Amino acid sequence: MGTAGARFAVSRQIMASGGVWLSFGSTQILIDPGPGTLVHAIKRKFDPSKLDAIILSHRHLDHSGDINVMIEAMTNGGKSKRGIVFAPADAVNRDPVILSYLHSYPERIEILTEGGLYKVNDISFETPVKHKHSVETYGFIFRTPKHTFSWITDTKYFTELPCYYMGEMLIINVVLLNPRISIEHLSLPEAKEIIVKIKPKLAILTHFGMTMWRARPWELAQKLSDETGVSVIAARDGMRVNLAELEN
Repeated sequence: MGTAGARFAVSRQIMASGGVWLSFGSTQILIDPGPGTLVHAIKRKFDPSKLDAIILSHRHLDHSGDINVMIEAMTNGGKSKRGIVFAPADAVNRDPVILSYLHSYPERIEILTEGGLYKVNDISFETPVKHKHSVETYGFIFRTPKHTFSWITDTKYFTELPCYYMGEMLIINVVLLNPRISIEHLSLPEAKEIIVKIKPKLAILTHFGMTMWRARPWELAQKLSDETGVSVIAARDGMRVNLAELEN
């Protein structure tokens, strides 16, 4: 529901910042509800009261700006005790982004940890490694009865990073066009290195900063496809991906 990454792209809303909605049959999961998530969910005919879980990779506002309103929407304003919220400890306990009065609204809040394994109905996901970022941050490996796919969220690149992720589909947050030592986000050359090492059937670039946006990410993705032999696409606001298509 949104492809904006980092503060400038989000604050200007050049791209939306609504996170990602995963639909696995009757299981509905929301990831990283940044500013505008509720509006975009309703606009795209998603029903927040049907959510089974909300997953927060980390506490930065471009990922968590709408987490409180989405918890309220998932639980019908607290009248229906339902759903699970997954978040790192510092998003809940220290200077929390999840307001304390909401802690009793979902069925439970589970704290994400390095090497953790979690379940939402018949869907499981792992947080294989703590990312190198300014706050506690995790990426995900999702496993459905038929498919495995990964999402590498915000992080500074490190050599072992690709070794922790696997699957038929790979989603990568690519904020920067070129590496910047002072900024703990992935760049396009680093994304290419990750794609080459993992070799998924499909790689999706998203969470673009201004340098990526100005460079036309859809053209950059096509170039990566040509260079790596992997199908690479640039996410766009409102884009839908059907996992069943990975079987072909």
